[in-house]
Amino acid sequence: MWLVLCVIIVGSDQFLVCKPSEVAPDEDLSVSAEDESEGVFDPDQAFAYLTKQCEFGPRFPGSMAHKETQAYLLAELQKFAQEVELQPFEFRQGNQTIQMNNILARFGAENSETILLAAHWDTRPFADQDTKPANRNQPILGANDGASGVAVLLEVARVLKSKSPPRQVIIVLFDGEDYGRTATNMFLGSRHFAQNMGRWQPDFGILLDMVGDRNLGLPIEQNSWNANRELTESVWRRAQEMGLSPFQHRPGYAIMDDHLPLIDAGVPMVDIIDFDYPYWHTLEDTPDKCSAKSLEVVGQLVLSIIYLGL
Repeated sequence: MWLVLCVIIVGSDQFLVCKPSEVAPDEDLSVSAEDESEGVFDPDQAFAYLTKQCEFGPRFPGSMAHKETQAYLLAELQKFAQEVELQPFEFRQGNQTIQMNNILARFGAENSETILLAAHWDTRPFADQDTKPANRNQPILGANDGASGVAVLLEVARVLKSKSPPRQVIIVLFDGEDYGRTATNMFLGSRHFAQNMGRWQPDFGILLDMVGDRNLGLPIEQNSWNANRELTESVWRRAQEMGLSPFQHRPGYAIMDDHLPLIDAGVPMVDIIDFDYPYWHTLEDTPDKCSAKSLEVVGQLVLSIIYLGL
């Protein structure tokens, strides 16, 4: 993802008054679902998915870890989904051609309302925000920036296998989100998917990015709000109804991320992201900076939206 606006000025009539709050590392974030039909999100399993991705190492396109991770994610989704496929595409830079793949999975009955759940599974090839200049050309591990959103969606997929959803769910893991040094060469997988949705086209979608921070704070992402105010408001209202304190009903940053190509293609999208993460694009983005409890907060909200609607 890429930050494009750091200061937001919003009219007083646009947001409800709500005290912002963040998650302390040891705060109990476990959520009791009001309806058993929401399924049971296992935070420990979700965190295991996060650490497993990191065990492969930095997962930037063209690396061996990238290939191994693709095989792992494909195999995991095949355990749970009714249909899984790769959506291949190429990225050409100079004389080099890089093969990339989005990973697509389908759950539930077709010909019903369709929700897209998305995250990116690649990691950045260089730690350009690291405080140490010597580290800035090294690839990042991406525990939060990449693995956290994927981990939530893998655990959601496991729940969907055990309890069939009342609407169709499409999970898309985007490749090439963090590949380039500038936004021109980023969000490659979401751009490709947006131009080639075909029968995978959803009615609306939710993007998860950097949702594993131990000190989780999730204000409203401004590009989501500006493009789809009603949908965004509904998501944060549901979080408030569930008592999920990390979801802060206040304006956050406007982020360039994988939701924008889908918005441009006419798909209403909401980006759930904690950009106040000091280890972003550094070698310090490691599993110890993340929390199973944070993954649980986001996973429970996603399952509530799937099973109960908005």
